[in-house]
Amino acid sequence: MTADRRVLVHPDKASLAASIAARFLTKIVDIIDEKGEASVVLTGGTMGQATLEAIRESPARDSVDWSKVSFWWGDERWVESSSDDRNDKQAREALLDHIAIDPSRVHPFPSTDSGLELDEASAAYAAELAEHAPEGAAWPEFDITFLGVGPDGHIASLFPERGGIREAEKPVISVRNSPKPPPERLSLTLPVINSSLRIWLVLAGADKASALGLTLADASVNEVPAAGVRGRRRTLFFVDKEAAAEVPENLTTPGLFWTGDDA
Repeated sequence: MTADRRVLVHPDKASLAASIAARFLTKIVDIIDEKGEASVVLTGGTMGQATLEAIRESPARDSVDWSKVSFWWGDERWVESSSDDRNDKQAREALLDHIAIDPSRVHPFPSTDSGLELDEASAAYAAELAEHAPEGAAWPEFDITFLGVGPDGHIASLFPERGGIREAEKPVISVRNSPKPPPERLSLTLPVINSSLRIWLVLAGADKASALGLTLADASVNEVPAAGVRGRRRTLFFVDKEAAAEVPENLTTPGLFWTGDDA
């Protein structure tokens, strides 16, 4: 495990979400002060939503000038825009509908009722990324990318032993054979994810313990996609005690593996 990866362990899911929220709000203020704006990639899932809810409920929430924050998504289920399965709908209900955002800075993936076919939708999102990219680049510079990790080690909609995790050219892919429903999805690819300055992976529950252990042990990326995640500046794993249960002892070295007592 390289020196730019850290594991932060929290007692339970509630304290985990609260800690991420506090760190996120502090960091976003710093980024805006430094750059004048910030770009964030959101994730779905139970902990992704819990984290956004914790940000919404934080007393420090309004310290952020949200009009200067751009929001993207790491992946999306190919369903109608009104579906409760949509990651962007969950994010709006948890946070975005409660803060003063600039609607032009919110970039959801297309939906099945957008008038596009799946491959057209992936091309459209790639074009939107390029439209907001620095000159000569194909996508924006993301300051913070949130990722959930599945029990099988998948990230976004990049699953083990599937072609998506090996995609090196396209920034966005169409997924038609997802091992978890729905089968059709849209996803950023690993090169885009790893271009992020900071990647924050969030894992909670005993069912994530094996995936975390394999990830930190640098398992095959094809078999454990999360093992391939590397932020350009920092990669943080925010986990609860249950998820940390199977981390190999040799990886719990000081400076790499932090508990709440170390924070």
